[in-house]
Amino acid sequence: MRVLFVCIENSCRSQIAEAFARMHGPGVEAYSAGSKPSGKVNEKAIASMREIGYDLATHRSKGLDEIPPGPYDAVVTMGCGDACPWVPAKRREDWAVPDPKEMDADAFREVRFEIGRRVDALLSSR
Repeated sequence: MRVLFVCIENSCRSQIAEAFARMHGPGVEAYSAGSKPSGKVNEKAIASMREIGYDLATHRSKGLDEIPPGPYDAVVTMGCGDACPWVPAKRREDWAVPDPKEMDADAFREVRFEIGRRVDALLSSR
């Protein structure tokens, strides 16, 4: 299964989703990208994923032009609407997950939990 997670900056939500897909999806080819990448992974995202044993510090924020071409089995956008361009995929979902970058640690964990739950559901539906 090839999956792509897209948000605007590729610094929080899509990075976390990619990490969960790599952690929970043996044999899954997971990528993330941003329509306007920030150039860095958010420090709160790195700290939040470190809490559950994943080193997000090894990731980097990247644009859609830096990922392998489609088609993908699934492309998931994180509620960024029109800012996320079309990428060829068999399945498309928009999760409308709030951007946690300004949230406190507890609220950030809730978003992380929600993303993890959704990634698990996506992977189990293959």
